[in-house]
Amino acid sequence: MLLAAIAALNPLGLDVIYAAFFSGEALSRNIWRPIALTGMAIMVLVVALEWRTRKFIINRRARITSTLS
Repeated sequence: MLLAAIAALNPLGLDVIYAAFFSGEALSRNIWRPIALTGMAIMVLVVALEWRTRKFIINRRARITSTLS
């Protein structure tokens, strides 16, 4: 999750976001918007996968602890 935030908030990421959504030129928006949206979708999938993995590990540890008690 931290990596996704760093990728979006570094100077290059901010330039891509600006070019994709706030640029005054339609050509720039048309070129960068699909690239930016694809990158955002990939970051959302990575965050969801990380969240699911952490949840699985925490539930597994809780099951093992309750079985040993």
